[in-house]
Amino acid sequence: MDDFLKAFEPLWRAAADLDLSDPERARRELTARLDPTGEEARALEEALVTLLVEGRVADRGEPPVCYSRAAKAGEETAGFSLDVVHMSAPGPEHRHPRGEVNYCIATDGEPTFDGSPPGWVVHAPGSQHVPTVEGGSMLIVYLLPGGEIEFLGAGG
Repeated sequence: MDDFLKAFEPLWRAAADLDLSDPERARRELTARLDPTGEEARALEEALVTLLVEGRVADRGEPPVCYSRAAKAGEETAGFSLDVVHMSAPGPEHRHPRGEVNYCIATDGEPTFDGSPPGWVVHAPGSQHVPTVEGGSMLIVYLLPGGEIEFLGAGG
């Protein structure tokens, strides 16, 4: 595994084999596995922000929503695709056929993602939303089981 992909490994390891049908329970389990206030998370966040600054992630699109695909779903990533978005406003509406796990890092201000502070945010299978960052900017890693996502509306 190359160093680029290795930077994301704590995320898919934390999310592996997690039942996403109860988003709050899944979020609590993710926090127990990888606490956003812990030392491992701080190192992870530093590595991911470095990738952003170097232009290696979220290098497509234009502010307020820039994005990139870090990895397709596969065995090496515990079956998740990894998408990275740097945003400070709403993104495109989409549906999560098998759910969505998000790891959110504040990069400016005091942002929330869909009303939640930095850290883990989980959406259940079959849910849909307009992903929204308010109060600043966030770097968000989207882990999609099987890489499944359906874009809706004018942006889809």
